Amino acid sequence: MTKTKIYEVLNWASLFLEQANREPKVAEILIRHHLGLSRQEWLLSLREPIPEDKLRKIKADIKKHAETGIPVQHLTGYEEFYGRSFQVNRDVLIPRPETEELVLAVKEYLASKRREPVRIADIGTGSGIIAVTLALELDNAEVFATDISEKALKVAAQNAARLHANISFRQGNFLSPVINETAPFDVIVSNPPYIAKSEAQELSDTVRNFDPELALFAEEDGLAAYYMIIEQVKQMNLKEDTLLALEIGYTQGKPVKERIQQVFPDSHVEVRQDINGKDRIVLATHLN
Repeated sequence: MTKTKIYEVLNWASLFLEQANREPKVAEILIRHHLGLSRQEWLLSLREPIPEDKLRKIKADIKKHAETGIPVQHLTGYEEFYGRSFQVNRDVLIPRPETEELVLAVKEYLASKRREPVRIADIGTGSGIIAVTLALELDNAEVFATDISEKALKVAAQNAARLHANISFRQGNFLSPVINETAPFDVIVSNPPYIAKSEAQELSDTVRNFDPELALFAEEDGLAAYYMIIEQVKQMNLKEDTLLALEIGYTQGKPVKERIQQVFPDSHVEVRQDINGKDRIVLATHLN
């Protein structure tokens, strides 16, 4: 009996997904995952046969994704971020490539200061991608990470342990768990929930039905989390050059900037665009 070759399964799966209005590239991701193939091994293995047990699992996952929209990351259990693999599940937001630009902005800012050690607070850490990445990318960084979700903190702690990142995790709403820290932070960074609930139906089912609502939606047209964080920052002991770095939705640059300037009249605020030319990051200093 002739065994099915990898390329044959790839062709079937890609077409099946396309006909279901899903991304055909998911086929390669799932096949590689089940066969444990690196990208280089993948190209050399396309004419190899697939074991029957693996073929059954691949077909089941392809059909499940096509029919339900379950994210491929929930099927594989991980997502890549800043060159590292992070565990994800239904308790955390799946990392987005845009957030890498937020990490890069923080790194660039701290490089310009040439200050060591540095204290960083990652607010609403989710799977821990920002906190873990900064802890590993920066020498002598003391990193704190907060989240209101106990389940999210569990995922973040597992990622930190697996990637050997030293982070202090605290449970609570935004800055609440670190608001009374006497030593000031050099950076407060956050990718908070920023989608208005009225926009829920515009999201793909892959996002709407599987990412945790807590990590997606915010009141006041998606701006409530920023307003809360800005108010909490006002209660903290900060340095003149403490950086507040926020990821935003592409329509939120102006209102977030205006609120920061309203609360901190002497602040310096920059709205930075992402690789697609959309407003994506707000950077603010002089928050005294």
